[in-house]
Amino acid sequence: MQGLFITFEGGEGAGKSTQIARLSEHLRANGIDVLVTREPGGTPGAEAARHVILSGAAESLGPAMEAILFAAARNDHVEQVIRPALKSGRTVLCDRYIDSSRVYQGVTGNLDPLLMNAIERTAINGLMPDLTIILDLPAEVGLQRANARRGTDVADRFEKETLELHTRRRDAYLAIAKAERKRCRVVDAERPVDEIAAEIAKFVDGVRVASDLRSSEIVEGIK
Repeated sequence: MQGLFITFEGGEGAGKSTQIARLSEHLRANGIDVLVTREPGGTPGAEAARHVILSGAAESLGPAMEAILFAAARNDHVEQVIRPALKSGRTVLCDRYIDSSRVYQGVTGNLDPLLMNAIERTAINGLMPDLTIILDLPAEVGLQRANARRGTDVADRFEKETLELHTRRRDAYLAIAKAERKRCRVVDAERPVDEIAAEIAKFVDGVRVASDLRSSEIVEGIK
């Protein structure tokens, strides 16, 4: 039976890694086989692309080439890791996916929506998330968290950008959530970690129940 595909999105410092870890604990405690992965990354080739992108080495090539690099990494990740895991019945939790490209390269990279749509279709080959959690908080709060987390390390390609750009990205995520209400859930990420985790678990459990009901109906139909 097909597993669930759940993605986490949000700006810098939104707490995606923390909440993915908490959700994976919740699901495993309920007997669910979980795969945790990330983008860019998840395969050796995609991890190499991650280093090139986040180091800033590809920045001079422009947002279109960055988008293509992300898409190449995503396609490898989808076909080598995500799709096989879902087909085996595992639940996949992914830190970033298509919405990050839509926001970072599409909106604030000012790329043509037709180009972005074509790149996205090629990269994912129909594999959309069952649920997308958008962790939302003011851009200035997220950057403060990212700076504190980073310590003395150098800011990556995106963390170093202006507050105005990060604010536009927040607005773009909220616009996606409004346009795709069936897939997306916006979660206030300024609250305590436990409170956020409980809300996310509630959303995911609801999707799991709905998925189980659909699967039961399909089985009954086959009989």
